[in-house]
Amino acid sequence: MKNKNTALLICLFLIAVISAGLGRYSLFSDFAELRENPFLADLILDLRLPRIATAVLAGISLTIAGYVMQTVFKNPLADPGVMGVSQAAGFGAALGILYFGQSPLIIKVFSFGFSLLALFLVILFTSRLKLKRILGLVLAGIAVSALFSAGLGLLKYLADPIDQLPNIVFWLLGSISGANWNSFYLLTLITFPLIIFFFIYRWRLNVHMLDEKVTFSLGIGKSWELNLVLAAAVLLTSAIISTTGIIGWVGLIIPNYGHLIAGPHAARSMVFSGIAGGIFLLICDDLSRILLPGEIPIGIFTAFIGSFLFVLLFWKKRDFLYS
Repeated sequence: MKNKNTALLICLFLIAVISAGLGRYSLFSDFAELRENPFLADLILDLRLPRIATAVLAGISLTIAGYVMQTVFKNPLADPGVMGVSQAAGFGAALGILYFGQSPLIIKVFSFGFSLLALFLVILFTSRLKLKRILGLVLAGIAVSALFSAGLGLLKYLADPIDQLPNIVFWLLGSISGANWNSFYLLTLITFPLIIFFFIYRWRLNVHMLDEKVTFSLGIGKSWELNLVLAAAVLLTSAIISTTGIIGWVGLIIPNYGHLIAGPHAARSMVFSGIAGGIFLLICDDLSRILLPGEIPIGIFTAFIGSFLFVLLFWKKRDFLYS
């Protein structure tokens, strides 16, 4: 397993190096001018490198969050969207764009805040439902997701179709074009401790795959621990979404391939999945900025490639939904 992770890390490094040279100004064709032209050096150091680092960090974070959701819910189709986080983040961002100007800081704050509100509402509704905890979380997540989706639809209807609506739609499709070192450092302060937490916790994560009665007998049937794990996954997702916009399919499809290739044990497959998620999102971001002269939202590529990978997974391993 260490050999697979090492190979993936080498692959990630090589793709990152290639990504730094791709674009309208190609490092490979203009390498001789790199020392003579300070513009090219600034382009690489201040624009492309922070974007590459943000894409990798976002891919790792979204994949780990999806992995945790699928493990806790015992459902290979679970992802952060199940908790209504993505919809709440989209509502918060649209609210910030519509009523508080185009400030990136306001958009991030509102997106992050409403993601936390979605988590609070899910936990509150679950505590009121007299159902099994996992089923209660899923039903509460569906209700919260529908609530914020309806609110988002209303905000899009009220938005100015010339100025505000295109910005809302572009944000909802996801983009890493605004990444810089300052936003990356801020994102790292939030996501890195959570990634370390899940890296340490991964040995215990396997137990959540067991039946609730078994987990209770092992001493982890307490609701506070489950809430803590889900809250950490939601925070990890909302931190990324508040910076990059809504990027789907990463947390859904990559963990399934991680299980398939690295095995079901979380101690091995979560690390493998996280690295693969970084590679996947970095490739999608490269496609979004080099295929056309203008920026293409990265969510289009994650949806297109992710849906293709999902169909391929279902075709090759038709029983994975029931495994």
